[in-house]
Order: sequence, then structure tokens, then C-alpha cells
Amino acid sequence: MISLRDKLKNLPDNPGVYIMRDEYGSIIYIGKAINLKNRVRQYFQSLKNQHPKVAAMVERIADFEYIITDSEIEALILECNLIKKHRPKYNVMLKDDKQYPYIKITVREDYPRLLVVREIKKDGSRYFGPYTDVGAVNMTIDLVKGLFPIRDCSKNIGRIMGKERPCLNYHIKKCIAPCRGDVSKEQYRELIDSIIMMLEGKQEEVLKQLENKMQMAAENLDFEKAAEIRDKINSLKKIAEKQKVISSAQMEQDIIALAINEASSCIQVFFVRGGKLLGREHFIIEDINLSDSKEVLSSFIKQFYVSDKIIPREVVLQEEIDEINIIERWLSDKRGGRVRIVVPQRGEKQKLIEMVSKNAEDTLRLLLEKQKSDTDRTMGACMELKDILGLDEAPMRIEAFDISHLQGVLNVGSMIVFEKGKPEYRNYRRFRIKWAEGANDYESMREIIFRRFTHGIKERNELMAEEKDLELGKFSVFPDLIMLDGGVGQINEVLPALRELNVSIPVCGIVKDDRHRTRGLIYNGSELEIPINSNAFRLITNIQDEAHRFAINYHKSLRSKTAIESALDEIPGIGAARKKLLIKHFGSLKNIKKATLEELCEVKGINNKVAETIYNFFKS
Repeated sequence: MISLRDKLKNLPDNPGVYIMRDEYGSIIYIGKAINLKNRVRQYFQSLKNQHPKVAAMVERIADFEYIITDSEIEALILECNLIKKHRPKYNVMLKDDKQYPYIKITVREDYPRLLVVREIKKDGSRYFGPYTDVGAVNMTIDLVKGLFPIRDCSKNIGRIMGKERPCLNYHIKKCIAPCRGDVSKEQYRELIDSIIMMLEGKQEEVLKQLENKMQMAAENLDFEKAAEIRDKINSLKKIAEKQKVISSAQMEQDIIALAINEASSCIQVFFVRGGKLLGREHFIIEDINLSDSKEVLSSFIKQFYVSDKIIPREVVLQEEIDEINIIERWLSDKRGGRVRIVVPQRGEKQKLIEMVSKNAEDTLRLLLEKQKSDTDRTMGACMELKDILGLDEAPMRIEAFDISHLQGVLNVGSMIVFEKGKPEYRNYRRFRIKWAEGANDYESMREIIFRRFTHGIKERNELMAEEKDLELGKFSVFPDLIMLDGGVGQINEVLPALRELNVSIPVCGIVKDDRHRTRGLIYNGSELEIPINSNAFRLITNIQDEAHRFAINYHKSLRSKTAIESALDEIPGIGAARKKLLIKHFGSLKNIKKATLEELCEVKGINNKVAETIYNFFKS
């Protein structure tokens, strides 16, 4: 194997991407360089003057590789794609790469349409956005279509023109119905041009055009049309009033600022189009590993714009970033036109940056407050439980069990899991009671506990023999605390079962008051009073409610399934396969009973004769 020293000697002078790996072969950092030799060697010089993050990373580098590219822009694109794919530990990572909705106008069609899309394609259509709220997009489209009655269908207008009657939208004046054949492309294009101007923020121009048309209609004594245009003008004015003008620059701008602390950062983006605030979004970047604000901002921009997004003509930043020229060229290539990255020092843009920066600081502050509140509510509750029960350690994993049945019929059990005070849904399990008979909650509880830990011991032994992680098993991870929905009776049944299996885990019962509400815990034979306003009490209540909900839902699903199967079993010619087809098609026994003969005949795999038998069975 070639040593790091030899690899460093043979590094090329070309631009490219370098990939750092640790002793296990995992990728821990990906970077790009104009000159691979100079850049990569810098990491392995004296660590005294290195950034703390770089020093920590270099200590873990066991190997590296590189990919030569033809240009620095190619290296930047490759770097972005590799970071997105591998998500290395020491790169600043944007975790929530959101796909925003855009308004698309299919301008290449003879009679264009408005669509809401989340993917931008190079198909010649016009795209407007990004919008950060789907509700706002739908509202905008509804308003636009209310003012300008364009088509909503996806029909081939050229093929059906004059051959079909117009749909309801025409009769309620929501569409001018080009399908009738009496609407020219030019007339329709006027509506589309007005919509485009509106979405570009040029409402004033649209208003002037509408006012001229209203004046002409009034002069021609067409007062009905003039009144209709007047109503559109009033609606458009209301829309314009709602849109906040924050910039006199009539261009596309993304204004980006960040707030940063020792653990995480919040980046705020304002999307300004035509001087108006179209929307805003914030991004939380955690585990920034002592990165400075320039690195966080630079990494964000590369990861944010690597996906298919509308690149604005101008990106306004809070501070200078490294590689600003190459990033500017990359964005220009993606946009297909000049993109400027500006860092204003005074004037209107500087005031905009200050506003976005304050929003970022406020969002980060609220996030930290929420994190503290969540920690008090979850981990804090676990710490309170530790003190209440007198445990050595806080119970990080709690498993709770409940029983559900209907007068001893269809007995089921539930196992729910809370980790660090939060429900861990993927670890929930449910049991059909096999051994206990009748309405015997004590014996049923003993059975599910015995089966759960029997499975767990078996899985643990198998995984340990194969030197595999215990997390791979369904039952191999054991809890720190067991909670039972019940009192002393359930506990006295469960403790001997655990001793029989040599499992030593604290067990407590959750008891309820006369109104069936959580009252407290029974532990070591005593009932413990827990303050009702404490985080521990809220956690116990949540656990009891969740265990009960999960058990009840399982029992209901079995009852429903049994009811359907028992009713269908009585019908001649209906076996297991046809039962499955009917249930899949109709969803419930109620729907099967209500089905007409024609609807039953539509079920694939059910012939006419069998459909008639089913129909007559339920109608007789």
C-alpha cells in the first residue's frame, strides 16, 4: 500500500477534487482545489497554525484520493455532487434541501396553461418562484385565473377544437374556452402576457392595460364589459397592496444572511422578485464543527444552488466568502446569464441584509429556546424518573405494555418504546395472545413479556455469535425500564417471568384514578405520588395513552377483519382469494354490502355469476 508521504509527493498540479478517508475507509471530508498539489499538502504541514476543525480532521486522515478535472468550475460541480452523495462528517452539511413549488406557464403550447411544479426542466416554459408555501401558490393561481380566464384542462386543443362542447368552466366564466374554435391564439396570448407581467411584479402595467380596456368598453356603451373589467381592476389592486415592496431594484434577488453560535447556525433567505418579497425560508445547519461564518455561508450557497432551482440575477450576501469569483461563474453557467454576488456596505441593500440578518438571529434564538424546552420535556423527564424511582441511571429506553380485548375475545397486547423521552414508532410491536384464555389480563401480560424477552435473548445470542450489532434485531435491544398498564397484579405476574429468563430490569405499573386518568406509578410494592405538573408525570401519561392507543387500534383492526371474513365466509363460492379481492377493492364490509351488481362485476377476478350471488346474499 502506498504511504501518505509518497502520495503527497506525486500529487498533480491540476485542478480537481480530493477525498479524505479515515482508518475505516469512511469519507470524512471532500474539497476542491485549483492546484491539488498545493492544496492537499497544506493539510499535512504544522498543525500549530491550523484551524481547530482542520487540525481535528487531519488527525483522523488515514488515506486520501483525488479526481483531476479540466477546470475549477468542473471541480466545484463535482465537489457539490460528491458532498451531497456522501455527506462527510467534516463538511458543513445542509440537511433539509427543500424542493420548492414553482408556477410554470407552458408558453410553448398554442394555448398555454398554469401548473404547480417542484421540478424545473429545460422545456422552454416560464417558471416563477420559488414559493415557500404551497397554500400561497394555490391562492396565487386561483387569483390569477379569476382575473384571466385561461384553460385548466390538459386536452389537445388543436385536435378537439370545434368538436366538443365547452366544459363547466366556460359557463361559469372561469375559461374563455379556446376549444370552441372562436378564440384566436393572439387573444389567448394577451391573457398569458398579462399573467406573466403579474407574476413578474408588474401589476402597474397590467392595471394600465385593463383601465384602457375599461375606458374603451365604456365609450362603446358596453357597460356590462366595463363593469366586469372594473371588478378585475379592484381585485388586482387588492393583490398589489398585499405584496410587500422591500427593494427598489426591479430584479430577481436572493438575500442571504446567517446567525451562528458554537454548535449550529441559522441561514435566512429572502426571495425578492421585482422588488417584492415573494417568500422567505430558513435553514438550520447543525454540528458545524467549529467552522467559521465564511465557510458555513460558502458551503450553503454551493449546496443550496446545486439542485435545480431558479438562479436569480443577484445574490446579496452578508459578508465576503472564499471562492466568490468561481461561485459567481458557476451560478452564471447554471442560469444561462450573468449572476452577480454582492456584499453591500451601505445603502438599500445593506439595510436589506440587516433585516434578513435580524430574522436569522431571531430564528436561531427561538430554535435554541425550543431545543431547551424539548430537552426539559424529554430528557428532563427521564432524569426526574430516575430520581423518583431511585435508579442509578436515567431510563433512556422505556418499554410499555398494554392488553386489549372484548370480554376475553381477540386478546391482543401492545409494546411501545420511548427513547430519550420520545416515541420510537419503528420499534413498536404487537402480539396476538396465544396462551392465556378469556379475560385474564394478568396472564396475558405475563405472556407478552415472556415472549418479548424470549425472542430478545435468542436474537442477542445469534447476533453476538455472528459479531453483529444488537440494533439489527427486532427484540435484541433491552429497555432500561418496563412500564405496565396496570397495578400490583400485573407486576406480580411479570416479575417471576423475568426472573425465569434471568432478565433484571426495573418494572413499574401505571395506575389510573376513578375517572380512568393517569394517577401515578407503583414500584417495589408502593404507589409513588408524582407532581401532576412535572415533566415526569406528562411523560408517564403520554406513555400510558400511547400504549393504550396502539393496543386498541390493533384490536379494532382484528375485529373489523374478523367481521368481514365471517360474513363473506357464509357466501357460497367465496374463498380466501376472492375475499382478499373484495376487501382490497371495496375497503370494508359496509361498502361491499352497499355495492350494486354492476360495481361487483367490476372487481377483477369476480365473474358475473359470483357477483350476482354476493349481491343477492346481502340484498335478501
